[in-house]
Amino acid sequence: MKLGLLAGYSGRRMNLPLDTIKHAESLGYDSVWTSEAYGSDAVTPAAWILANTTRIRVGTAIMQMPARTPAMTAMTAMTLAQLSGNRFIPGLGASGPQVVEGWHGVPYTRPVTRLKEYVRIMRAIFAREAPLEFEGKEYQLPYKGKGSTGLGRPLKSILHCEEDIPIYAATLTPAGVEAAAEVADGFFPIWMDPQQFSVFEEPINKGLAKVEGKTLADFDVAPFVTVIVGDDVAQCMTPIRHNMALYIGGMGAVGKNFYNDYATKLGYGDAAKKIQELYLSGKREEAAAAVPEELIDACHLVGPAARIKERASRWIEAGKEGQVGSMLIGAGQKEGLELMAELML
Repeated sequence: MKLGLLAGYSGRRMNLPLDTIKHAESLGYDSVWTSEAYGSDAVTPAAWILANTTRIRVGTAIMQMPARTPAMTAMTAMTLAQLSGNRFIPGLGASGPQVVEGWHGVPYTRPVTRLKEYVRIMRAIFAREAPLEFEGKEYQLPYKGKGSTGLGRPLKSILHCEEDIPIYAATLTPAGVEAAAEVADGFFPIWMDPQQFSVFEEPINKGLAKVEGKTLADFDVAPFVTVIVGDDVAQCMTPIRHNMALYIGGMGAVGKNFYNDYATKLGYGDAAKKIQELYLSGKREEAAAAVPEELIDACHLVGPAARIKERASRWIEAGKEGQVGSMLIGAGQKEGLELMAELML
């Protein structure tokens, strides 16, 4: 199984943990991943990391698709791939309507259709088989719609793409997972219980079946896994509680929150409903306290090293079954990084 390191996005100030990233590289970690919300972007720190490392791959988890055209993302990916010795991985996501419409000022429409069209356009740009033409529901190239000058013409990338650039996608809905399995090389479940691959199995198989010869071995399931080493298990769980409460309770509205739906599929529907009610009413501490310990333990690795080693056996087994190809580790502790390298590499 491959290990990746989550670098995240900025708070008030930009601060990249380069020492931690270089240590992960020395331990044999395969990748490090940047992200963006509505502060720092994902691409600039990825470029900075690539310039300050030599072996580790650097990906975005994620670049927000509505913030960039597919052509711009393809240009970025080709540029960074060539400059870095083919170490860049574009990871894409639809984001959510709050950010897309509130921050980027564009409509949040058809995220699954957008993903499929976006990736197909990127692949066509990479391939350079012909000047780019595309007629989809979200994208038309050349553009001939409202406000068009009529002067657009099919173009072929000046830069040749000689690298094999993988594309990942962040998604949770059945339709989204199916689309990712069809058009992408891997996907990011924000969390995952390695013993509940069944949640994703049917849509993954449906997507793979649409591509001749493509199997699960060609599709990297790469969940985010927080690792916190410490003697007090409950204390180790505290920051995870707050993060999961934010997503389950606050990322979306009642009836339209993908993370809440996902927690329900994992078997925690009553808790998910309670977390959302508390979070949306401003009771964030109570919402965090309502995140079940069992859910945290199912999806993350916390506590003393011996406990983490024991709990990691579930992930090792999922890796052997081909159900998890990469673990993208959120760990601010040196001992956490080293422990995971000892267990998995």
